[in-house]
Amino acid sequence: MADKYEQVLELAKRRGFIWNSFELYGGTAGFYDYGPLGAMLKRRVENIWRDIFVINEGYYEIESPTIGIEDVFIASGHVGGFSDPLTECQKCKEAFRADHLVQDVAENPDTLSADELTEIIGKNNIKCPECGGRLGKVYEFNLMFKTSIGPGGKRAGYLRPETAQGMFVDFPRLLKFYRDHLPFGATQIGKAYRNEISPRQGVIRLREFTQAEAEIFIDPRDKTHPKIKEVENIELNLYSQEGQSTGEMQKMSLGDAVKNGIIAHEFLAYCLAMTSRFLIRVGVSPEKLRFRQHMKDEMAHYAADCWDAEILSDRFGWVEVVGIADRTDYDLKAHAKQSEKELSVYVSYDVPKKIERFIVKPDMGILGPKFKGKAGKIANALKALKAGELSGDVIELEIDGEQIKIEKDAVKFESITEEVHGENIIPHVIEPSFGIDRIMYSLLEHSYFEEEAGKEDVIEEEKGEGTEAEEVEEKRIVLRLPPEVAPVQAAVLPLLSREELIKPGNEIVAKLRKAGILVAFDDSGTIGRRYRRNDEIGTPYSITVDYQTLEDSTVTIRDRDTMKQVRAGMSDIADSIYDLVYGGKSFEDAGKRI
Repeated sequence: MADKYEQVLELAKRRGFIWNSFELYGGTAGFYDYGPLGAMLKRRVENIWRDIFVINEGYYEIESPTIGIEDVFIASGHVGGFSDPLTECQKCKEAFRADHLVQDVAENPDTLSADELTEIIGKNNIKCPECGGRLGKVYEFNLMFKTSIGPGGKRAGYLRPETAQGMFVDFPRLLKFYRDHLPFGATQIGKAYRNEISPRQGVIRLREFTQAEAEIFIDPRDKTHPKIKEVENIELNLYSQEGQSTGEMQKMSLGDAVKNGIIAHEFLAYCLAMTSRFLIRVGVSPEKLRFRQHMKDEMAHYAADCWDAEILSDRFGWVEVVGIADRTDYDLKAHAKQSEKELSVYVSYDVPKKIERFIVKPDMGILGPKFKGKAGKIANALKALKAGELSGDVIELEIDGEQIKIEKDAVKFESITEEVHGENIIPHVIEPSFGIDRIMYSLLEHSYFEEEAGKEDVIEEEKGEGTEAEEVEEKRIVLRLPPEVAPVQAAVLPLLSREELIKPGNEIVAKLRKAGILVAFDDSGTIGRRYRRNDEIGTPYSITVDYQTLEDSTVTIRDRDTMKQVRAGMSDIADSIYDLVYGGKSFEDAGKRI
């Protein structure tokens, strides 16, 4: 019997949600296409994310290139450190992630070096999973796709491995856009690329994928959140560092988690709340959602705290779909150093302060003619010196690897006391980062049901004379997607394929489209089979036009989940469906508009 993953993928491929990329040419691992229903489902998920983070939180969206110059990724650490340990079979030449091969014999394999992994593979006689051949030495494989910018390949570029760097690089512009006031945030939804060694988890591990990220710049001196009261009583399944050591997950309110020091601060807790709200709204089962805190040995050295939203999958277990991290000032400092530009915010004091300050004043009249193009770098290096470093007659500096000597008369310095009204600070960054493709698969799996529905009697008109009941098969497949997420939100189904029923059906279609409802028109086959076709793509409401419609201008609305039916007026059918999809109206109330 097929497991849930195979059932979901079979439906997804058959009904146009997800297809293997390049299928015409045999395909390749790590790439998937979204078909007509999948693309629409994905847009709805992305737009709900925008509704939460852009519209309601006010974090404007930007769009930056998917190709970045090398300097960007040197600053971010991706050029030097974005790699996975790779080993290749000496017989069949298949490549594998070495840390995945030793999971059963080593603790925390993702923290081991290439040499340590090589030793473990040898000691435990681990062979190639494909052919049983001998595995070669482990080495680090950089996961970025490299390219060249412009003719001649002189300037290196990379397909971005995440969307975040575009927002960090745009920080000076964003700061001006937000009128130099903290906190502020920027968001971006777009493609990212990672040249995964061996993506063998279907849609869970891709080489091209979509991220939705927010970079929220906050004052490091104040990590409270102005709206924490709105979410402090929300209870989440927290798998903290302590809980992981004991194997116990704890349901706890966000307020208590902050008060007890489990979550580092209010801003991070608020982002956990927004993440939970989004995932549940798009269709993730709350009981299959948890937030796991990074252990100390996996926490990035620059992170103050980090939590992963994980979703339970039948095949893959707990799968990380969102990372929520306090990245401190690491990113802005790294880009400031690489670009040699100041990335800070001027913050005014409530009350001015008197401070003693040591200042260095390079004499550019001496430095300029003597050092020409290097004079600016020398001046900046001199300004960074402390009093003790200026005590000799000659000052020695290293500029671009060259030792430079500067006479003391080229520099003036003094200690002064001044009244200061503010200071430049480097903001800290709170980053919720969402893997949209993993979320897409998760909500398909969580909404997929095969059930014994009981016999559903559907009245079918025969030549306009009398009626007889069509018995629909008891077993049905249904995607219980939330109505606002479902790719097709309503189906219009003439009871029979006859002109007198097709005409009012098309009128209803036009009304629904004008109201912004994606609607399908289907008059092919029996009405029962059309219901089942729409059930399995998640269409929440089916509207049947029958001969009573011609008499009193009412139609039947059928609810996907319960299979219940109500009669509703045709004149305001668009309002009825819109309210059901977006307005929170109960299905029973839909029939009260007659």
